[in-house]
Amino acid sequence: MKIAVIDAQGGGLGKVIVERIKQRLPQAEVTGLGTNVIATNAMLKAGADRAATGENAIVFNIKTVDVIIGGIGIIAANGMMGEITPKVAEAVSSSQALKVLIPIGKCHIVVPGSEGYTINELIDKAIWHITQCLSD
Repeated sequence: MKIAVIDAQGGGLGKVIVERIKQRLPQAEVTGLGTNVIATNAMLKAGADRAATGENAIVFNIKTVDVIIGGIGIIAANGMMGEITPKVAEAVSSSQALKVLIPIGKCHIVVPGSEGYTINELIDKAIWHITQCLSD
């Protein structure tokens, strides 16, 4: 299974996602895709098998993955304080890959029902959904 983790800003969310995926799905090939080098490096240090930075790298690399995971802002043009370009948001939204989106309320998107969970619980739920893909 090929999984792309997309993150921006400091890469903290992507770092935790990569760590948890590598713990629970060690056979998965994880690509860390950062909007900036700080986010990319955080995912590499967390154990991503490979990584790339920037709009073109994200758009190019998500064409070959089975799963895309990240904060919900990765499908919103100008999400994550403007680091998600309209081209990235369109590429992610249009991808045939399974999209597992963590509802973080920093992009003016609210997912009712998610506020009762911590970020760690949301990440665990997201990875659970990915593991279910393996059994299908």
